[in-house]
Amino acid sequence: MTSVLYDAPGPRAKRRNLLLTLVFFVALAALIWWVLRTLADKDQLEWVKWEPFFTDTRAWSTYLWPGLKNTLIAAALAMVIALPLGAVFGIARLSDHWWVRGVGGAVVEFFRAIPVLILMLFANSAYSEFTDVSPDNRPLYAVVTGLVLYNASVLAEIVRAGILSLPRGQTDAAKAIGMRKGQTMRFVLLPQSVTAMLPAIVSQLVVIVKDTALGGALLGFSELLASVRPLSANYGANTIASFTVVAVIFVLLNFALTTFASWLEGRLRRGKKSTGAVVGVDAVENLARPGGHMGPGGPDRS
Repeated sequence: MTSVLYDAPGPRAKRRNLLLTLVFFVALAALIWWVLRTLADKDQLEWVKWEPFFTDTRAWSTYLWPGLKNTLIAAALAMVIALPLGAVFGIARLSDHWWVRGVGGAVVEFFRAIPVLILMLFANSAYSEFTDVSPDNRPLYAVVTGLVLYNASVLAEIVRAGILSLPRGQTDAAKAIGMRKGQTMRFVLLPQSVTAMLPAIVSQLVVIVKDTALGGALLGFSELLASVRPLSANYGANTIASFTVVAVIFVLLNFALTTFASWLEGRLRRGKKSTGAVVGVDAVENLARPGGHMGPGGPDRS
């Protein structure tokens, strides 16, 4: 049986695929056994090192929950600011005016080329030298600023690519019914490109959540990963256990984000199964008159 995309495997290919699958799982099991054996030899699997996360609420209330709260605050602020800013610069790069395209392109290429950690360090120094932001809030401001500048430039490219991926006929059809460029962007191009852009946007939002850890590493920002050091110091040097718990929290957090995005994408796709517009008699007659055109809400009778 042959598919449109590939040839169905024959008996020899099926046996080869089965053999490769078995080899992979055997190698994976051997790797897991080696890791667990090494941890056991280093006494990292002793219950005393893992017990605080299951029996001591202070480990959560004093270290993990405050760190998770700061991570969520920084990530949420960066997302809320970076998403509309990225959309603005992405649309600016598609402008008919050369100076708008030039400014938008220069800003996007500049901040996209600089590592996010350097942006955070520069923002921290700038807030220290030129503003009255308190030292307690300065790491949060610096982390959010660095995340916004870098991720907004990346999101701008995602928006631009999503809009350009639409068929040219969408723009031509909008022009044919009298829509201006701004109306075409708002009512035709952006709504259709959101579904196509959503997976890439979610991937970038996951990057924002993970990059908050950079602030804890060098700026003293009390985020989730930064809680490992005081946590392991106060509970018997259980560094491996602390890193494992923090990693699981990051995985669950990002999994929840991608799950919500998948649900939203499916909902948007189901809502767009029928996108054809029914043109009534009044609209046809209006279009037939000299100077008649159709606006986004129906026929324009002016």
